[in-house]
Amino acid sequence: MAVDTIVVLDYGSQYTQLIARRVRELQVYSEYLPWDVSLERILAVHPKGVILSGGPRSVYEKDAPVLPAGLLETDLPILGICYGMQLLTHALGGVVAQALTREYGHAFLHTLQENPLIPSGEHSVWMSHGDRIEQLPPGFVALASSEGSPYAAMAHLERRWFGVQFHPEVHHTPIGKEILRRFVVDICGAKQEWTSESIIAEGVRRVREQVGTAPVLSAVSGGVDSSVATALVHRAVGDQLTAVFVDTGMLRKGEREQVETAFRKNLGVRLITVNAVEEFLDRLEGVTDPEVKRKRIGETFIRIFESQARQLGNPPFLVQGTIYPDVVESSAPDRQKAHKIKSHHNVGGLPEDMTFQLVEPLRYLFKDEVRLVGEALGLPPELVWRQPFPGPGLAVRCLGEITWERLERLREADAIFTGELTAAGLLNQRLMDEPGSIAQAFAVLLPVRSVGVMGDSRTYQEVVALRAVTTEDFMTADWARIPHELLSRIASRIVNEVPGVNRVVYDLTSKPPATIEWE
Repeated sequence: MAVDTIVVLDYGSQYTQLIARRVRELQVYSEYLPWDVSLERILAVHPKGVILSGGPRSVYEKDAPVLPAGLLETDLPILGICYGMQLLTHALGGVVAQALTREYGHAFLHTLQENPLIPSGEHSVWMSHGDRIEQLPPGFVALASSEGSPYAAMAHLERRWFGVQFHPEVHHTPIGKEILRRFVVDICGAKQEWTSESIIAEGVRRVREQVGTAPVLSAVSGGVDSSVATALVHRAVGDQLTAVFVDTGMLRKGEREQVETAFRKNLGVRLITVNAVEEFLDRLEGVTDPEVKRKRIGETFIRIFESQARQLGNPPFLVQGTIYPDVVESSAPDRQKAHKIKSHHNVGGLPEDMTFQLVEPLRYLFKDEVRLVGEALGLPPELVWRQPFPGPGLAVRCLGEITWERLERLREADAIFTGELTAAGLLNQRLMDEPGSIAQAFAVLLPVRSVGVMGDSRTYQEVVALRAVTTEDFMTADWARIPHELLSRIASRIVNEVPGVNRVVYDLTSKPPATIEWE
């Protein structure tokens, strides 16, 4: 089923992905594209409207991003946010100038007239700009002002072109969701049909169209994404699918048993478990560079699947749980403008001579959408709402050389940490948007030894770092404020119960500048 679409053009804002996510929360599909995309590419998705993101540039800078040629000749509604508003103004004959006072953070917005975009009254909004509108383009009227912006919102009501100087997509703008709803639903006329059911129906259609009657192999890593991808493909092709779960030796405590139960008993999927612990440890022996780890793990995964494929008659297709943040952070081929953050084994670390054609039914879904789809497909809550887990597993949380002894050390520390947080009611994926709720938490084993004292003896043992974050979409994150008493208990248990560890530290870094994972 074709669903209505809103295109978000990316002008470099840190919030571009968040704009797309907010639109999808309105049950309307959105897709974001680079600002210099062709008009043909925009029109190819038959959008109901276009949103121009913010960005760090000034419209007067040399080589500043511009509007796609021909966009203003269409009859599409347009909403410009921050730089997007300035860009509309500049392109249509208005005046943009550097503000005497820059606006960053909270500001009060005063509406100047009743309008279809912004509810009347005074509202707290989030500003982040140095330039401002000094003169509106012909045909535009002012909708709102703030202390630093005489034209904090504007509209050409006949053409359905709107601009706001603030960011409606962030939580700091309480009326932001209503503004986006008014633009997307009321002004653009988009139907709210982007639901779990429609996502599944479209995913099933695409998978069937891609694979036909051919057999399919699925890579199950134990994480949420690969599990939901496998369940969706199973819904589409049934017994054509064989799922392969590889025990790499770098799984979390009890993970193998949980995955086998979920797929065999809950979904009836044909699942093959491959014990490849020794193979992975051999490939990682002596390796300390994180990128080499990821690529060796990725290549080993593929070689194992190729071996399984030969035993199963060489299925031509391989299912993987790639999701939208993976594509963005890995700078995958269709998102080359993104700066490459890391290579995932399931996106950026695949060997060039791989013989499979990839089936990626979740490629343009955010994590929260993946979880809702998983529930709708019938996956058990303990699997759908489990902690995110990187494809390379504990290998990228065990810094330095990988050995079985160090993996066991990390596994036990991680189980203590997450178990205590869960018991305290802080680690609940369903409540991750609630204040104080932790979205992701894990232990990291550092390649550092420190001096300690246990009993009357001197020790020289390894350090465990604890990482816990709060986040809405995993694109940005803040460190979790865990009660000191709880941290103390966790640290005490780790040093007393995990052999080889005598020091525990807590990571206080947000994303950015750090990533959530350490490697």
